[in-house]
Amino acid sequence: MRKERKSAGPQSTFHAQVISCHGRHHFVRDDQNQLFEAHRRGKKADVVVGDEVLCSAAVDNTVAIESVLERKNLLFRQDEWRTKTLAANIDLLAIVYGSQPRFNPWFIWRALIAAHAAKVPAIVIRNKTDLEDGAQEADDFLRSLDALGYRTCRMSATEVDKTTQETLAEVFFNHKTLLVGQSGMGKSTILNLLVKEANAKTQEYSQALNLGRQTTTVTTLYDLDEADGFVIDSPGFQEFGLSHLSLEDIVDAMPDFRSLVHKCRFADCKHLKEPDCAIKAAVAQGEISEERYAFYVAIAEQMLRAKPQY
Repeated sequence: MRKERKSAGPQSTFHAQVISCHGRHHFVRDDQNQLFEAHRRGKKADVVVGDEVLCSAAVDNTVAIESVLERKNLLFRQDEWRTKTLAANIDLLAIVYGSQPRFNPWFIWRALIAAHAAKVPAIVIRNKTDLEDGAQEADDFLRSLDALGYRTCRMSATEVDKTTQETLAEVFFNHKTLLVGQSGMGKSTILNLLVKEANAKTQEYSQALNLGRQTTTVTTLYDLDEADGFVIDSPGFQEFGLSHLSLEDIVDAMPDFRSLVHKCRFADCKHLKEPDCAIKAAVAQGEISEERYAFYVAIAEQMLRAKPQY
């Protein structure tokens, strides 16, 4: 059912969804699927792809975003210097990696932690299964994720067979998905299988905003071709900052840590230099991998440098 146009005070407004963002330039789509270029009212920079917004009446096919409606969730990454919002109102985070170019396990672990903190279900997609170089490492990593209880799948986006189509349908259909991954992992290939006109639409937005070669920096929402739902494509990036989280949040999002923290001697154990730490004991016994622990230590030490707690 279509949402009724709403009124906020003396100026008439209408409901729309944000489908593309580049800095302070946006595209929104109203309930009749009409597209408008949009700018946020005032100097606010709080608009994210996936947002539901109220917009002023169009002038020359351009509107002002008057307000952002309440979000179901917001996924973002944050380092010591800045916060980068990714998407709002999603129900799935799809993290893509492949054997070539070499993937970074820490990126994937960080993305899973961010999803857990935002209460967004996640799936890790092992792409490029047709390639032999690096296949063993990529497969071993997928098995380690399976052992931790994460949802995973395998596919080759360049081999469009029945198995690939079934995997795409199972993962993406009837979901509101944010697609993330390091550059070169095949996100664009997956997107083009789901949305045949994705590249054409991206070029259209680029020309309208005069972005030229910067198209790949634009986060964009696309409706799925053959099912309900949408997929949001984000530019590839190399680091998933978690500075907005606490150490307790990090531990709670790591299932191999979370199951053991109650066995630590101290309730506020940070699992670094405290005696009788169940996490460190599990590492020594091989129950938690040394790389997973090194990953945690790197995050913990970074957080403690920024916000000393000892």
